[in-house]
Amino acid sequence: MTVRARPVAPRSVLAVPGSSAKMLGKARGLDADEVFCDLEDAVAPDAKAQARATVVAALQHPDWRCRRRAVRVNGWHTPWTTEDVIAVVGGAGVHIDSIILPKVARAAQVIALDLILTQLEQNWALPPGAIGVQAQIEDAGALLRINEIATATPRLEALVIGPADMAASLGMRTLTTGTQPDGYTVGDAHHHVLMSVLVAARAHGLAAIDGPFLAIDDADGLRGVAAAAAALGYDGKWAIHPSQVDPVNEIFTPRQADYDAAEDLLEAYAEATSVAGGRRGAVRHRGEMIDEASAAMARGLAARGRAAGLRRSTTQPPPAGGEHLAPPAATDGGSSP
Repeated sequence: MTVRARPVAPRSVLAVPGSSAKMLGKARGLDADEVFCDLEDAVAPDAKAQARATVVAALQHPDWRCRRRAVRVNGWHTPWTTEDVIAVVGGAGVHIDSIILPKVARAAQVIALDLILTQLEQNWALPPGAIGVQAQIEDAGALLRINEIATATPRLEALVIGPADMAASLGMRTLTTGTQPDGYTVGDAHHHVLMSVLVAARAHGLAAIDGPFLAIDDADGLRGVAAAAAALGYDGKWAIHPSQVDPVNEIFTPRQADYDAAEDLLEAYAEATSVAGGRRGAVRHRGEMIDEASAAMARGLAARGRAAGLRRSTTQPPPAGGEHLAPPAATDGGSSP
């Protein structure tokens, strides 16, 4: 299979029931980075077949505002997975950026989807590897096999946390998602899951996407859990209602001041390490010592800002007199402090 270029990770991923032509129509005009048409939990069992046709019709519309479209099919634990994939790829494959596979338990399930997509791409004259895959991590077993899943196929674009099913799998005493279980007062009960998925995603070059926050009317709660995921390093978060899209986009977009500072740091570091700048690897920049590790952090933040459409608001001149740190001078008694 052709190796795919990794797409720019979405900040907001809006879930829309595949059985509702009205909701799908509204979603076409929203500012989510990605919209996925849901054939899984949001569609009743008896409505699955009709929902496939509704999703195909919606995807064929030319006026989608989002930059990416996906479909969440039913998982391999159901009788519907194969029919879902054949129907949506056969009917609208050219309009699908990725397939979201829920309740992934092991790598073999991702590989099976990959094989089906490879055949369908050949049958429908689609570019090889054109359709990506996102894996939802939703139970304890998947978390233990996270690295196996993350390396299953070059099609894989993202690991997505399924918080409700994960909480059920772990036996958490809660009926909500994103908040702490009643009685848990010694930290963040979800931190291990969040970090395990994030580390696997980063280790294998994948996007890390946080799952939904179900309390639609709790705007402050949404902002709190989204900000926590963004602070850890997550690329984006699912939204389950149009009112959640703008806050999620805002939270997963770097602040203008932070973006400006990152670009400023990269410019200063590039100048310092150049021939003209003396090939200095350690640089005093705005009161702090920066080096390659500092530049790596700045590159990540700057890349996210550029992907979100940010541009530098100011170009700050370097401090008067320069701030480069020369290498320590050798003396007879050793190196200077």
